[in-house]
Amino acid sequence: MTALAWLIPAALFLGFLGVLAFMWALRSGQFEDLDGAAYRILEDDTPETRDKDATPANQPPSDTDKRQRDHDG
Repeated sequence: MTALAWLIPAALFLGFLGVLAFMWALRSGQFEDLDGAAYRILEDDTPETRDKDATPANQPPSDTDKRQRDHDG
């Protein structure tokens, strides 16, 4: 029976903390845009960018590219 004397107040205290956390979440706008979060997961974070060092297939390599290849090997 002495365990109940500790467990009941502890449960009430934790329940009160849960209610306070829920009230804080409501007031701070945590539940404002529920659908936006569902669609945001499907979108890319950043747009795809091309590699700066890659040359397009239809453009011949520049003189600096030729010198780099001659120097490397």
